[in-house]
Amino acid sequence: MKKLLSSIVLGASVLALAACGSDEETLIVGASNTPHALILEQVQPILKEQGIELQIEPYTDYVLPNQDLESGDLDANFFQHIPYYESQIADFDYDFANAGEIHIEPIGIYSKKYKTLEELPEGALVLLSNSVSDHGRMLSLLEAKGLITLAEGVDKTKAEIKDIKENPKNLKFDYNTAPELLVQMYENEEGDVVLINSNFAIDNGINPQKDSIAIESSEESPYVNIVAVKSGDEKSKEIKALVDALHSKEIQDFMLEQWGGSVVPVVK
Repeated sequence: MKKLLSSIVLGASVLALAACGSDEETLIVGASNTPHALILEQVQPILKEQGIELQIEPYTDYVLPNQDLESGDLDANFFQHIPYYESQIADFDYDFANAGEIHIEPIGIYSKKYKTLEELPEGALVLLSNSVSDHGRMLSLLEAKGLITLAEGVDKTKAEIKDIKENPKNLKFDYNTAPELLVQMYENEEGDVVLINSNFAIDNGINPQKDSIAIESSEESPYVNIVAVKSGDEKSKEIKALVDALHSKEIQDFMLEQWGGSVVPVVK
């Protein structure tokens, strides 16, 4: 009899738990491994308290997260900055919306051969990403550091190699490497300097603030990482809760403490 009662109680408990669980919403978000997925892990308990289960899908490339958002496999993605997001919409006619601006990851200039930009020799080889949406940002950084001058009137977020007006050191440019492979090029001492996005640097144990020989200023940068969703979904309760959590002081403090200025939160 006791066994029967125990079974009944256990069954009732399971049903009760199932009933409670049925009220929980699941939000599937695609993210780069670092720092995006790590940031989202800190957000999970915040959303859990609001009845939202945050499921994080990690990605190591820049193409699939938007394809999977478009197909409906994801509810949102968190991996890309605004110029890349806009270029993807232009190229593939995605019907996406920017649900919120979260943080900036400064690009760094790295070298195994030189400790300062001033040491770069005539004809030094500069390795850039093969992602065209990165070129304007990288060239703007080189201009800000006094290595090149871009032609007047050029939209610097869309600048290309052909837009270089002055190149006093006669720098050579190689832009045939996928962004995620630039760390390997740096470690192999290929080229004289390598420009690397901070997410890939951090993911490989490189500290952009300490290991780069020069780094992009995050002030007034247009390269803000965002949460992207299908148009209309930015108004949903779950997406608003996600963005609010990412803007919370708790999460912004986590970014600063975890990465020491290599991931800079957008203050809201």
